[in-house]
Amino acid sequence: MGNPKATDLSTLEPGLYLIATPIGAARDITLRALDILSTADVLAAEDTRTLRKLMDIHGVALRDRKLISLHDHNARHAIPKLIAALNAGKSVAYASDAGTPLISDPGYDLTRAVIEAGLPLVSAPGPTAAITALTLSGLPADSFFFAGFLPAKIGRRKTALGGLKSVPGTLIFYESPKRAAGMLRDAAEVLGAERQAALCREITKKFEEILRGTLGDLARDVAKRDLKGEIVVLVGRGDSVEINQADLEDEIKAALKEASVRDAADQIAAKYGLKKRDVYQRALALNALEQDSETE
Repeated sequence: MGNPKATDLSTLEPGLYLIATPIGAARDITLRALDILSTADVLAAEDTRTLRKLMDIHGVALRDRKLISLHDHNARHAIPKLIAALNAGKSVAYASDAGTPLISDPGYDLTRAVIEAGLPLVSAPGPTAAITALTLSGLPADSFFFAGFLPAKIGRRKTALGGLKSVPGTLIFYESPKRAAGMLRDAAEVLGAERQAALCREITKKFEEILRGTLGDLARDVAKRDLKGEIVVLVGRGDSVEINQADLEDEIKAALKEASVRDAADQIAAKYGLKKRDVYQRALALNALEQDSETE
């Protein structure tokens, strides 16, 4: 089945509509999201009280429509109800508690069920804390990796951080205020205390705060504070990555078969977070050796 058209929202075609809701300031909601919330046959939300409050702020009446709760603890029963409504030709709007559905949100299982059933799925894009924090962090935004919430236990958290050490881009994490200090301490230890980082708290809300500095500095500062609110932690890419030199040369040789020396060097440098000049010099040398062996 094709996706519903989004041009006329006086009535909605059958399908599941994913609604991005404000992460703080209520006026950050989009006009399209309000149209869908006003028109959908069935409404579903991670927290029905939060959605009702948002609708009241913007003057969207619930009327006699069903408002179904969908969260991690009732998804097994709620999802079949929503699928049944879709199969009956209804339009269903799902809103997360805050931000874009599916980003650290129980809506993922719902969308998978809708896709597997061959039913229409539409996204009404809007706010997301991860991207908003990235724009505020001052860290590079050309390449980034969203890692969500890290494990609560220290050992598992350090293991997860270790697996992200060589990611060639800015790392983005969600964190609870109670675990923020421990997370920053472990990140400084595993990723490197000198890596640039930022902690964004209560984004778009009255007490919004952005802390910037090295991981070591942030770990020390946050350890002295009692933080509150929603938190996003971002960590800049490291200057270098530990990699076996033989493996690095193999990677460069493979890249040279498909690209120029410059392009191959740029690809490998970006992949491993290495300095482009160093990789370029190595690529030049390997390329020269390869050409010499072909002429012998």
